[in-house]
Amino acid sequence: MRDKTSFIFDLDGTLTDSVYQNVAAWKEALDAEDIPLAMWRIHRKIGMSGGLMLKNLSRETGLELSEQQAKRLSKLHAEAYERLQGQIIALPGAMDLLNRLNDENLSWCIATSGEMATAEINLKALGLKSDSINLVTRDDVKQGKPDPSLFIAAADKMGVPIEECLVVGDAIWDMLAARRAKAIGIGLLSGGYDVSELERAGALRVYDDPLDLLNHLDEVATFE
Repeated sequence: MRDKTSFIFDLDGTLTDSVYQNVAAWKEALDAEDIPLAMWRIHRKIGMSGGLMLKNLSRETGLELSEQQAKRLSKLHAEAYERLQGQIIALPGAMDLLNRLNDENLSWCIATSGEMATAEINLKALGLKSDSINLVTRDDVKQGKPDPSLFIAAADKMGVPIEECLVVGDAIWDMLAARRAKAIGIGLLSGGYDVSELERAGALRVYDDPLDLLNHLDEVATFE
């Protein structure tokens, strides 16, 4: 058993206030393709990989998306998200939490279902650079959440067993992927899911946002 806890963080809605910009970007992309879908339904899919999200949206709308249209939607989403990047900021306590982990010599990695281009926008809001931290993106694995591949890759990158990691995320997809990876899930309310949803998906504890987690870090982390 390791003496110290290792952390794996989702990005959108967990460290950055970006979920609703993500929703708006998907809405703009879908509208451009004349695919009608309410924003609340889009929100329920945020946190999945883009490809899996499009499959689920196809099932909900009853429309068959061609491979060409799926690629076009992903491109439109990325362009819309980039235009909204000025609205994306770090969530309260996000950098203080990461700095505290650094001070305690606790390993951490960011694992996001977004591609590198999307991740860079969020890292910029945090004042971080991709080449100076442990980072796993959708580009690095074959499948996105709720498949556990992202989190397993993050643990491998830190050189720690996934079973000894805490996965911090804001969506049920994070908690489901953590459970499948046999990691401990810690939920945050900053992405729009409620306590009961996160707990049913497997969260051991649920906090408001990174600041709330920081203030209760001794409840979940082992420092020595």
